[in-house]
Amino acid sequence: MYDALIIGGGAAGMSCALVLGSAKQKAFAENKSIGIITHQKTSHLQTALFNNVLGLASGTTGASILESGKEQLSNLYPHVEQIDHEKVLEISKNNTHFSVRTNKNTYQSKIVVIAVGYTNLMIIKGLDKYLEPHPRAAIDKDRIWLKNTDHLIEENLYVAGTLAGWRSQFAIASGSGAHVATDILTLWNGGKDVKVHDKIED
Repeated sequence: MYDALIIGGGAAGMSCALVLGSAKQKAFAENKSIGIITHQKTSHLQTALFNNVLGLASGTTGASILESGKEQLSNLYPHVEQIDHEKVLEISKNNTHFSVRTNKNTYQSKIVVIAVGYTNLMIIKGLDKYLEPHPRAAIDKDRIWLKNTDHLIEENLYVAGTLAGWRSQFAIASGSGAHVATDILTLWNGGKDVKVHDKIED
């Protein structure tokens, strides 16, 4: 049983995992079980080239970020379990948790974050009732979103990135994932606001 399971290994999903992982030293998060299903084949980062992102050297490719992101998460926060080479097929809700079925396994989690792309190729059974045309994309692009309020679809079910209704911009998707992570940490902290920052020691 996971306390939080993230679906999607793109900008939003990996950012969410990094922020959740970085809170391990906090008393309210130290014993939490966190996982991420790092499916990346449909991520728009596969073909992205970044020249306008603060902190990234011009010419950085999205493909390199996909790989380095997994390494960063593994090196810094190895307690966050990375589940590779699996695609989510269905999400269902029980009384106290969600069941997430992939092409290989079924996982249980108290909280689920959906952070996959916003194309109409996104087919996960159980999410159909939340699907609507994307509010910030051209109609002819046929993009979708999962209807939500401030990233929350329903209790303990979150969406992050472009699928949350945001524009397809790397910094926006990353920030959306971080936003969701801090919301989850705040929930674990009994509703007391949480931000996780590292600082250079004097």
